[in-house]
Amino acid sequence: MRPVARTTVTAALPYANGPLHIGHIAGAYLPADIYVRCLRARGKEVLFVCGSDEHGAAITLRALKEGVTPRAIVDKYHALMGKAFQEFGIHFDIYHRTSSDLHRATSQEFFLQLDRNGAFTEQEEQQYFDEEARQFLADRYIKGTCPNCGNPDAYGDQCEKCGTALSPKDLKEPRSTLSGSKPVLRSTKHWYLPMDRSQAWMEQWINTGMLDGVQQHDAGEWKPQVLGQCNSWLKDGLRPRAMTRDLDWGVPVPLPGADGKVLYVWLDAPIGYISATKQWAQDHASAGSASDWEKWWKSDDTRLLHFIGKDNIVFHCIIFPMLLKLHGGYILPQNVPANEFLNLEGQKLSTSRNWAVWLHEYMERWPGRQDELRYCLGSILPEFKDSEFKWKDFQEKNNSELVSIIGNFVQRVFVLCHKYYDGRVPEPVGGDESDVVLWAGLSAMPDRVAAEVDRFRFRDALANAIDVARMGNKYLSDNEPWKLERTDPARVRTILYNCLRIVGGLSVVLEPFLPFTAQRMRTMLGLGELKWEDALRADLIRPGSPLAKPEHLFKPITDAEIQPEIDRLHATRTTAPSTGTLTAPPPASKPDIGFDDFAKLNLRTGTIVAAEKIPKADKLLKLTIDIGEPMPRTVVSGIAQHYSPEQVVGQAVVLVANLAPRKMRGVESQGMVLMAEDATGRLVFVRPENGVDPGSEVR
Repeated sequence: MRPVARTTVTAALPYANGPLHIGHIAGAYLPADIYVRCLRARGKEVLFVCGSDEHGAAITLRALKEGVTPRAIVDKYHALMGKAFQEFGIHFDIYHRTSSDLHRATSQEFFLQLDRNGAFTEQEEQQYFDEEARQFLADRYIKGTCPNCGNPDAYGDQCEKCGTALSPKDLKEPRSTLSGSKPVLRSTKHWYLPMDRSQAWMEQWINTGMLDGVQQHDAGEWKPQVLGQCNSWLKDGLRPRAMTRDLDWGVPVPLPGADGKVLYVWLDAPIGYISATKQWAQDHASAGSASDWEKWWKSDDTRLLHFIGKDNIVFHCIIFPMLLKLHGGYILPQNVPANEFLNLEGQKLSTSRNWAVWLHEYMERWPGRQDELRYCLGSILPEFKDSEFKWKDFQEKNNSELVSIIGNFVQRVFVLCHKYYDGRVPEPVGGDESDVVLWAGLSAMPDRVAAEVDRFRFRDALANAIDVARMGNKYLSDNEPWKLERTDPARVRTILYNCLRIVGGLSVVLEPFLPFTAQRMRTMLGLGELKWEDALRADLIRPGSPLAKPEHLFKPITDAEIQPEIDRLHATRTTAPSTGTLTAPPPASKPDIGFDDFAKLNLRTGTIVAAEKIPKADKLLKLTIDIGEPMPRTVVSGIAQHYSPEQVVGQAVVLVANLAPRKMRGVESQGMVLMAEDATGRLVFVRPENGVDPGSEVR
C-alpha cells in the first residue's frame, strides 16, 4: 500500500432543497466528524470538505412548488444547513456550494478535459417534452404509474413506494409535473459516459484494490454491503449513462451546440468536493501557494475517503472514480464507508410525510444539548444495517448512560475535591494494587478507541470511550474515599488525584464524539487543548492547580419533556398519499401443528451482504447472507420481481437455516428467507428488531 501523509475526507453534499434531519446526520456527517476529530487529535494532516448540492431537478421542483426562483431556494437552505452543521459541532474546513462561480468553472473544465480525452459519446435520443411548458422533462419532472407496484405517483427515475429504479419510458400513463399534461417524445442530443468500456478495470479495482499494477486500497477493509452493492451493478453489466440534461438550472455544458443543456448532477456534484478544496486553498493561501489544493487530490501519499449513505454508494464507488480516472491526474478513493439508513419510531424517515426530527428544530427546542443527541446517534449509527431512533431510547441513554456514568463520575470527583481540598488538585502519595490495576486497564483505552475509529466502527469506539468513565466509577466506588478521609487522608489524596487524571483522559477520548462536553471537562480542570497522547500523561494534572466548581455535565430528561416530542412527531406528519392505505386480506387458515413441529425449525437472523440476479430467471435472486457462521449462506429467493439486487444488500432478514439444501437453476440454496405479502401482493421482508446480531435464534 502507498504511504499516507495526509487524508482528504469528504461528506456527501446535502441537497439544498430542505433542512437536515437526524437520518442525514447519522448517515454521513456525524461519522465523518468523529473520524476527522480523532485524526486531528492524533496529529494527522486532514482536510474535511463539504458543501451544498444546489443543482438538479429537485431544486427546481421545490422552487416551482414555493413560487420562487431556484436561487432563492438554494440560498435559503444553504444558510440553514450551514448554520445547523456549525451549531451541532460538525466542523468542516470549508462548507462550499455548487452554485459558486469557482465550482462552475471547475466542473466545466473537468467536463472539457473528459471530452478531450474521448470519454464521452454523443447520442440522439427520444425524450419526453412538455408542449405546454415548452421544455424537455428531466427524470424528476415526470410522474406516472409504476410498472412494478402500481403506485400512480412514481417518478421517472425511481418509485418511492417500492424503491424500483426506473426510466421515464418505463412509466405507464406519464404526466408532466410542470403542467400536468401528457408529454410527447421528441429528439434531443446528450453526451453519454460509456461505462461499459471501464467494466474490466473497475471490477478489478473494486474487488482487489489493484489499478494499473499498483495496490490502491485494501478491498478487505471495505464494508460488505458496499462491495455487495457495487458488485450487483457490475454483475448486471455497466451501461452508458447520460452526463447532460435538458434543464435551465445547473452548470451549462461548455460545448458548441449544447444550448439549454446542463451537466448531470452526478457529474457536477462530486466535482464540488474538488472546487471546495480549491476555495479553501484560496482562502488560506500565502503568496504563490494557491495550487496547494492539488496535494489533497493528486498526490499518491494522500488518502481519499468519502462518507455517505447507502443510497449514494454506486455514485461514489463507480461513477465518480471512473470520471476521476478518465480525466487523469487524480487519486481514487481508498474507502467509502457508507452507512445504512436510520429509521424513526418504527418507520422510515420521510421528508415528504414530515416523519423526521429536523436538526435545526432540535437545537431550538433543546438548546445547549447537542452532545446528548450526538451520543444517542453515535451509539446507534447504522454502520452495517438499518437502525432506529426512538425518543424514549434517547431519554434512556441520556439518563442511564450520560447522567449516571459520565456525569455522575465527574460530579462526585469535583464535589469531593472541593470538600476536602478547597477546590484544588491534591498531592498524590504513592499507590497500591488497585492503582496498578486501574492504570493497566486504562493504558490500552486510547489506542483501542483510535483503532475502532480507524476501522469505521464508531459505535464500538464510543463504547470503549465510555468504558473509561465506567472504570473511573468502579475505582471510586471500590476505594470509597469518603470513608477513608478520617483514617487515611494520604490515600484519599492519591485516589482523587487519579480520578482527576481519569477526567482529563476522558476529555481526550470523548472529544471526537462529545466535543462540547469534552471542552467543559477541560475547562473544569483548567486545561487547554489536548492531543491524543495526553490522555494518559502522568503530569497532565498538576497538584495545587485550581479546579472549577462542580457542575452537572448532563441533566436527567423527564417523561414530561419527551412526550411532547412524540406528540409533535405524530401531529405534524402529513396524511398518507391519495391512494389510501390498503388493508391486507386475512391469510388463509392452515391446519394446527404441535409445538414439536415448530421446534424443528432453526430460525436465525441474518444480513444480506451481496445479491445478484440469476440469469434467465426473472423471479430469482441469489443472496449471500451472513448468519454469524464462518462462511455466509447462499440462498435463492423468488423476490426479483419485487426487489433489485442493490435494494436488498444490507437488509436484515430471518432465515430458515435448517431447510434441506436444494438446487435451483444450478445454484444450491442453503435456506429460505421469510417474507410477508402486503395488500398489493408485494413481498416484504420479515426482519428482526434493530440491535439483534446475525445468527441470533428466533424462537
